[in-house]
Amino acid sequence: MAHILIVEDDEQFRQMLASMLAADQHRVSQAGNGFQGLEAAGRGHPDLIITDILMPEMDGIDFVMALKRQCPHVPVIAMSGGRRSISAEFNLNSASLMGVAAILTKPFKRDDLRLAVRQALERA
Repeated sequence: MAHILIVEDDEQFRQMLASMLAADQHRVSQAGNGFQGLEAAGRGHPDLIITDILMPEMDGIDFVMALKRQCPHVPVIAMSGGRRSISAEFNLNSASLMGVAAILTKPFKRDDLRLAVRQALERA
């Protein structure tokens, strides 16, 4: 299966995603923020990256922009649950404008994750 990099600052959520993806036979790498994600993408050559949008240090939008320069052919799935005055829809619409392969609104179901992964990998 695919090598998938998860970039997510919430460790519990990141571990849950990693477990779900590993159960589907994917090889999973993890990063806790956008800076770590860029480093991991550069050395690990993932087939797909799943990133949160709202993260400290380097948010998902900045991460996707930098990633498009560093690894332009790697598909990205953006996910967000929104926060306070910033809705998940706003975050994900912004990511869609940047050319991500798929979007997921938190919370999402395992089947939604599987579908997004399949679609993103098919687009690669």
